[in-house]
Amino acid sequence: MDSTHISPELLRESAVAIMRSLQMEPDPWQVEVLAGGHKRLLLNCCRQAGKSTTVAVLSLMEAVGNPGTKVLLLSRSFRQARELFSLVTDFHGRLGSKYLASKTAHELKLENFSRILCLPCKEETVRGYANVGLLVIDEAARVPDDLYRTVRPMLAVSDGRLVCLSTPYGKRGFFYNAWARGGADWHRIEVPADKIARIKPSVLESDRRELGESWYRQEYGCSFEALEGLVYPDFARCVVPGPAPDGTRLGGMDFGLRNPFAAIWGVLDRDSVLWLTGEHYSRDKSLAFHAEHLPRDVTWYGDPTGARDIKELHCAGFTIRRGDNDQRPGIAAVRARLENGTLRVVQGSCPNLLAEAGLYQYDPEATDSETPKKEYDHAMDALRYLVSRIDARFMARARKRPVSGEPAPETPPPAPPVPAPRTKKWLSIHNEELWTRLW
Repeated sequence: MDSTHISPELLRESAVAIMRSLQMEPDPWQVEVLAGGHKRLLLNCCRQAGKSTTVAVLSLMEAVGNPGTKVLLLSRSFRQARELFSLVTDFHGRLGSKYLASKTAHELKLENFSRILCLPCKEETVRGYANVGLLVIDEAARVPDDLYRTVRPMLAVSDGRLVCLSTPYGKRGFFYNAWARGGADWHRIEVPADKIARIKPSVLESDRRELGESWYRQEYGCSFEALEGLVYPDFARCVVPGPAPDGTRLGGMDFGLRNPFAAIWGVLDRDSVLWLTGEHYSRDKSLAFHAEHLPRDVTWYGDPTGARDIKELHCAGFTIRRGDNDQRPGIAAVRARLENGTLRVVQGSCPNLLAEAGLYQYDPEATDSETPKKEYDHAMDALRYLVSRIDARFMARARKRPVSGEPAPETPPPAPPVPAPRTKKWLSIHNEELWTRLW
């Protein structure tokens, strides 16, 4: 039966029945998403609101209810698109795997000729799909504008539906523009944390203290905050509930006396995900004091400029090595882990690290735009020393280039090699001292 011809009341009842079959009681906004039939829908939801769950159910309803339809799932990374797809296949199995024709890691085919696919977040690999009935863009605030412009024409002929769901990510990108200036073409649903009964007020208050007001408003209040200038603008998103899995114990350390001494540590699991589980952050204390507060079953990577401190800790029984102080590749390595989800901070374990991440900014007065300010960087540096050593084999070190507008310095020609002085062998026919003149 074509779901576009079902009455709104029956569609609403069906949506509620499906959610309850999956042992979930739907919120009113979830019912509106499933039964509203909106052509262009923006879901601005707080963290843990259930937006991915809702859209996974919507994808199944669209595919089952409209024979021959095509549902595409995209996100900011292929891994996250697969996560959404795994929800779809899980729900399909729990509902009895009705109409299943075939299933792969990236595609679900039904007997009514409908298909649900997850696609990588790359412009060059998503072209070629036409007659799309439902296009879902997860984490839309972080999806590149170029990708959005590539996939939007897929709906031109089919007049299919477009659903963009996300937590805000600053005042940038197509998701923000559509929310703020998209006009009546879009139906907007906003779901802040205070509308989610599943999130306890005590948890919200704890996160407000840890993340700060700006981050809290963005992550839980659906507010598009201006976070331009931060080195790691999405750092707070790596905070996750514990506990961390087992793995190799590693840590990073930045030395300081008047400036804070900062150490962070955690585990690297078998999937190469770094879980941060603790920190030590203090100033005006001796190295002996800090040593008493640091775990000893950790392999540490310390500030390479603190050779004396590294030696003292080594003599005290710590396993500690020199970190990598090359700043830009180190920052790029941390960003890479933030983007692919392989850096996680256990909730409540590193409050000073999170506080610095919300204040660690690029210096607008620097000669180039990629130099951070020398403030709020102690725990940030400790993290960089750790990540840059873990991911050393992946880091690409860019060659240093001259400042724009200045000529490149000329490279002097190499000096000619100085020949080594030739020494004569003593027992040789060429040694005149061994010959006696006869005339």
